[in-house]
Amino acid sequence: MLGSLFSSAAWADMQLNMTKGVTDISQEVFGLHMLVMWICTVIGIVVFGAMFWSMIFHRKSKGVKPATFHESTKVEILWTAIPILILIGMAWPATKTLIAMENNDNSDITIQVTGSQWKWHYKYFDSDIEFYSVLTTPRDQFDNRDGSYVTKGENYLLEVDKHLVIPVNKKVRFLITSDDVIHSWWVPDFAVKQDANPGFINEAWTKVNEPGIYRGQCAELCGKDHGYMPVVVEVKSEQDYALWIDEQKMALEQAKLAEQESVGATMSMEELMTLGSETYTAYCAACHQPNGMGLPPAFPALKGSPMVTQDKAAHIDIVLNGKAGTSMAGFGKQLNLKQLAAVITYERNAWGNDTGEMVQPADVNALSPAPQSAAVNAKDASDAAATEQATNDKIETVALVQEKSESAASVSEPATMEQLMSEGEQVYIAKCAACHQANGAGLPPAFPALKGSAMVTEDIPAHIEMVKNGKPGTAMLGFKDQLNAREMAAVITYERNAWGNDTGELVQASDIDAKKE
Repeated sequence: MLGSLFSSAAWADMQLNMTKGVTDISQEVFGLHMLVMWICTVIGIVVFGAMFWSMIFHRKSKGVKPATFHESTKVEILWTAIPILILIGMAWPATKTLIAMENNDNSDITIQVTGSQWKWHYKYFDSDIEFYSVLTTPRDQFDNRDGSYVTKGENYLLEVDKHLVIPVNKKVRFLITSDDVIHSWWVPDFAVKQDANPGFINEAWTKVNEPGIYRGQCAELCGKDHGYMPVVVEVKSEQDYALWIDEQKMALEQAKLAEQESVGATMSMEELMTLGSETYTAYCAACHQPNGMGLPPAFPALKGSPMVTQDKAAHIDIVLNGKAGTSMAGFGKQLNLKQLAAVITYERNAWGNDTGEMVQPADVNALSPAPQSAAVNAKDASDAAATEQATNDKIETVALVQEKSESAASVSEPATMEQLMSEGEQVYIAKCAACHQANGAGLPPAFPALKGSAMVTEDIPAHIEMVKNGKPGTAMLGFKDQLNAREMAAVITYERNAWGNDTGELVQASDIDAKKE
């Protein structure tokens, strides 16, 4: 009975232990945790056992005389050597696991994770899909200030409107950053916990072995609603993941068409106030409070505020673009035109503001940084379908490049500029664009721009060396084990001539082979 009580499985079932997780890394971390715990337990038993044994059997009342020696070289060597060996025994497997946790090589998918108060934004570099993920636990379950009790849901404070979806048995790299304060993206089942720092990009990765839904949270105190920005990751089979990607692309196209259609829509005050109330509760009430009283000075009151009762254009602008230097984030990328128009109308007429003014989607569109065209017809739909097909064709091309064998023989025949640029673009999209971006602008400082960079416009041997072997101490990895000589020659030529670099220089496979390790 005692054996089962103190077994690791029993502790895990009682939620008093770390989770084993669903990745090889998480299970290694769990194994290390248990190894160190049992080593410390044995040390504690030995040390305290010796201490209490000495206190009991060598106490003064029994007439025991203390020893008179002052040192023993053998004992000192022994009690120095044993801890060193114990530490080495713990450090060796721990170091191997830490190195594996930092190894982002050969990832299949790259996702940018951006934290903001208080939600997560996900961007799939390989599929041109991005969205915000926001808490959906009903506010009355946790904001019950009147003392009333509301039954908590099964996934209380751990449920969101949109899951991060990844495929099973694929290595997924996360580029983690923030656009306001420090957050931390944490999923215990993956053994992934990485800080999201504004202005910096941290990396992490996972390869999940079991389909399912896994939940986590922001693990860095980031403000008043820190506890309300959960992480939910849904792991699907490869087939289901491919279907999900197709569904998201179709949904994006439909959303674009819906946005265009909404430009010419005229909504009634009732429609605007109803939708505005829903939008305000979901996106604004956490800061400005359901009653519009805010939490000054960080989150000013909207009730009676000149900002929401006077200049309509200024009101639209601050909701669209936020206000630099404050906690007010822009919602232009999170809400559609109807939601924006509705929430602005709601703020101008709720809590006794009663301006009587309505804001229509066209008003918001007119002040948007990227206004939508109101012309929606068969040609638009045809163009959208053509764009979607072109995107699918490009992704298929990229997939073919990615599936090439890493051991493919070098193509030694000289290639033309046209051939190298065409092949180089495909390789760049598959291997480089996730970090350096499709337009070569990069994500400084972690991933520097290639457009106009001296690295890709000046010394060719240095450029080849960088692509082949990477640069130690940076995020730049070597591709000598991933690309053959022809592919490296093509992508280097592409980088030296794309985005206005226009060096006019060709790099051939023979140049790559000539560059010794």
